[in-house]
Amino acid sequence: MTELTEARQQNAEQPAPATWLLTSHRAGDNSQVMALAEMLDWPYQVKKLAYRRSKLLSKLISKQLMGVTLAGIDQHRSSRIEPPWPDVVISAGRDNEPVARWIKKASGGRTRLVHMGRPWAPLSAFDLIVTTPQYFLPPRPNILMNDLPLHRVTPERLRRAATQWQAQFAHLQRPYTVVLVGGNSGPLVLTRSKARRLGRLVNELAQAAGGSVLISNSARTPDVAFDDLCQEIKVPAHIYRWGDAAQENPYFGYLALADQLVVTSESVSMLAEASVTGKALFLFDLADDPAHGGVDTRPWWQRVLHRLRYRSLRHRLTLRFGPRRMHRDIGNIQRQLTDSGRAVWLGAAPPSGRPVAIRHDVLRDAKRAVERVRDLFPSLREQE
Repeated sequence: MTELTEARQQNAEQPAPATWLLTSHRAGDNSQVMALAEMLDWPYQVKKLAYRRSKLLSKLISKQLMGVTLAGIDQHRSSRIEPPWPDVVISAGRDNEPVARWIKKASGGRTRLVHMGRPWAPLSAFDLIVTTPQYFLPPRPNILMNDLPLHRVTPERLRRAATQWQAQFAHLQRPYTVVLVGGNSGPLVLTRSKARRLGRLVNELAQAAGGSVLISNSARTPDVAFDDLCQEIKVPAHIYRWGDAAQENPYFGYLALADQLVVTSESVSMLAEASVTGKALFLFDLADDPAHGGVDTRPWWQRVLHRLRYRSLRHRLTLRFGPRRMHRDIGNIQRQLTDSGRAVWLGAAPPSGRPVAIRHDVLRDAKRAVERVRDLFPSLREQE
């Protein structure tokens, strides 16, 4: 497999640490890893990892029984993991943890490990953990708690995207209501009834504004639910379906040109990216909670089958038997956005009628993370 490599020009008197980025099929995890690497501005190599088809069995073997191993990855479809070993590995997601720890062991403990999000391995296994309030990690010297996940949406990238895409959407009347649709995540499920309700609410919002809709789904969106959602959109619209090879992904263009955004609230990554725009932000709740209109109207047997799915079952078992740091509450992120007035629930009646357009300081969290990574290399600090 060809490895994606990118070298940044460095001052020869201050050689930057050799950096590996572990990536997988999870777009949200990859975005966080790439965002930190781009802000560090160090030479890096991307190590793309593919996992064995028997995912559940290989995860059980590699994580629970052996811990530090390459047994969980398909090495024929993955980038080569071989010396010379890097100075630092940046990873995200539980699948990549055993690989990162194996690399550190193979390097004789020299390689530093930086993990994004919440690790399942002991916290002491990592030199730095960059996390967010959705996870219940304890205060530790090696833990940095940021407000929102890191991502690659910066003001400069948005400016470039606006220039690239504005002509392609010029036939659609403004203002633009951008809709970013996630999907099934743990106990949360985008049912067809919820999708239709989302479509109706978006259509009402766009009609009230007198403009058009730009809508994109994601890899987690059920096809039938997205079809139902789109059928409820009666105003002029541009629709992008995830993975459509016939279209260039307009995601950055959507964010750049949005006048207001609607985001399904289970996707913390999309919420973080949307907050950068400084545009009015509406959240659509996928929880089975009448407070936000998310009533699950499926037959009882479909609800039971969903609860028995691997992800749902794992989530409930983790909450029941796992330590507190294994818990996850995206409500902490949602409340942070709604309590500040930066977002409101779609379909609810906020006191002010609309969310406050506030631009999240995308650089603050990233700069804090960069400083903490650089602190792992005292010799580099001494040369500054």
